[in-house]
Amino acid sequence: MEIDFTGIVAENQSMVFSLALRFVRNREIAEELAQDVFLQCYRQFDRLETAAHACSWLRRAICHRAIDELRKRRFRPAIGLESVPEPAANSTMPDLLLRDRLRGMVSTLPERARMVVVLRYQEDLSPSEIAELLEMPVSTVKSHLHRSLALLRGRLEKKGLRKVERGGELPITEACL
Repeated sequence: MEIDFTGIVAENQSMVFSLALRFVRNREIAEELAQDVFLQCYRQFDRLETAAHACSWLRRAICHRAIDELRKRRFRPAIGLESVPEPAANSTMPDLLLRDRLRGMVSTLPERARMVVVLRYQEDLSPSEIAELLEMPVSTVKSHLHRSLALLRGRLEKKGLRKVERGGELPITEACL
């Protein structure tokens, strides 16, 4: 089965840009990262076997590129996520204050932990898929998720926004990230 580069770009450009934007929190840098990743994909296109392989490759490449860029620039957001238009979501969270607080709290997580949370709740990847993507053990991914959720839960309770039972789910959705 032959794959078409134009089709790969069309199918994956929103995912690549969205991951970059959610991680670096700057539209121009996210656009630059997405372009770099697609250029890199074009150069290695003959190595990609299927559309699923290309999607997986792009997801891995943008994650690593975003982490590298953040480390290189030690970037802190010049604009808040509030000024970025929301992507269309299937469901909306009724508590807007909680959503905004969660978004801000997620953005303060350490780089790797934040990428794990974004991949889990925005891209809906399983811990094993995240582990493969970020080249880390599944147990490390689960630790990042557990610690991040515990930290977020504690911060929410500390701010008095919501009492979250231990083991209870945080209402993290794509709209929060």
